[in-house]
Amino acid sequence: MIPEPAAHDAVHLMVVDDDDRIRTLLQRFLMNKGFRVAVAANAAEARAQMERLAFDLVVLDIMMPGEDGLSLLRFMRSTNGPPVLMLSARGEVESRIEGLSAGADDYLAKPFEPEELALRIHAVLRRSRNSEESVFPRVRFGQALFDGPSGELKIAGEAVPLTDKEIELLRLLAQEFGRPVSREALAQAMGGLERSVDVAVTRLRRKVETDPDNPNFIRTVRGIGYVLTAATGP
Repeated sequence: MIPEPAAHDAVHLMVVDDDDRIRTLLQRFLMNKGFRVAVAANAAEARAQMERLAFDLVVLDIMMPGEDGLSLLRFMRSTNGPPVLMLSARGEVESRIEGLSAGADDYLAKPFEPEELALRIHAVLRRSRNSEESVFPRVRFGQALFDGPSGELKIAGEAVPLTDKEIELLRLLAQEFGRPVSREALAQAMGGLERSVDVAVTRLRRKVETDPDNPNFIRTVRGIGYVLTAATGP
């Protein structure tokens, strides 16, 4: 049965996977769920489509010939692209952390149930919309100014590029400015593992701290998590 075309204002997805069978099955399944769905067999096709069309979310396979999914993901994060749900036959914890640390919003290992994929897509979209609709503070720490609503970070007046995960992390810490936020709460809000939060914090410290190994602003609170503060010193 050929699915009915989705309404023009329906959520627009792109599925990027080099497996013809998976692309076709996912396109048909997701269209039956009411999504508009474009497909791409490789990173080059995906880039070409993103130049012409706007997408609400990209379902992206990691293992592809030529440019792999992680490289394409990093490009999308550098250009403020849409949320990304990664697919991969590599289900090890290290692989999931690698994908999440590169800026993926969620990660699903193959083989998977299509219904779970649909649920995860809705969850990512919901988090994304909640993030956009929430009121985020503007905070200063040292020479840095973080604008929560726009997600823009400037240090000494110079813009600092951030991944979506780094923006989300800073927003969560900024909402509790001066108060510790648990690793568990951060992981739950960011849709990842606690270890992936640690990786994101490490990457963010490299961008905002003079000495990332002895941070002044994104500080570890032993036994709890992290705190964003304007205070310096031990």
